[in-house]
Amino acid sequence: MEYYITVEPGVRIYVNDINPQGDKPILFMHGWPANHHLFEYQYNELIQKGYRCIGMDVRGFGKSDKPVYGYDYDSSADDIRCVIETLKLKDLTLLGHSTAGAVAIRYMARHNGYGVSKLVLCAAAAPSLIQRPNFPYGLKEEDVIEIIQNTYKDRPQMLDDFGKMFFYQPVTEAFSLWFGSLGAVAASWATAYVACAWLYETLFDDMKCINVPTLIMHGIHDQVCKYPLGVAQHKGIKGSKFVTFEESGHGLFYDEKDKFNCELMNFVG
Repeated sequence: MEYYITVEPGVRIYVNDINPQGDKPILFMHGWPANHHLFEYQYNELIQKGYRCIGMDVRGFGKSDKPVYGYDYDSSADDIRCVIETLKLKDLTLLGHSTAGAVAIRYMARHNGYGVSKLVLCAAAAPSLIQRPNFPYGLKEEDVIEIIQNTYKDRPQMLDDFGKMFFYQPVTEAFSLWFGSLGAVAASWATAYVACAWLYETLFDDMKCINVPTLIMHGIHDQVCKYPLGVAQHKGIKGSKFVTFEESGHGLFYDEKDKFNCELMNFVG
């Protein structure tokens, strides 16, 4: 079932409730600059096992509305709250990849984990995507600025370049074109504004607020959200489980999809 959920006047979020009759609901939050179709290789397996898979396009991306504001982590977390309340979701597993992993952490802190009983972070952009004086990991600030500049200069080329660093395992040309098409339907301003948020958003304090079982999955070869970010999340989130993906980059859900799906289902139960 497909829904448009109004999260504020004039802004609707698209949600695909793929198996609404299933149990053990999982809300899949995609990373930048894609949309909920990023997880189709999870949906295909999990719905056959009876899971309720809910894919949400974050504002500015996919089929969701594309306002010129609201691309900070607080606004994104508030959008999640509206979706969870509208669908009356309970005992939910919240899964966030990349930037959405960071937003999921902000949601847990800002909304006290409303409706969420388990959290899954996949290649999450936390506690900081870029290097800082107290955090010498992640991307260099100038690298993010270059991504922003290239978004305004030649977004198709930027998306192509990003796709080449996303996966560790080889992908077919057809798959690469499909992956690029996910980012192409996003608003250009949303693509740039989310990247701008990477420069100032941090989640060091937010991680301390998480009090539900948390699974952290991270690829050693991740060129976007470096592997030490996953290590830092594990240290910062009390009682979390950390699973290393030895043959994965940023797209671990496809690089090692069988392992990813198995770990996810074992964790959700």
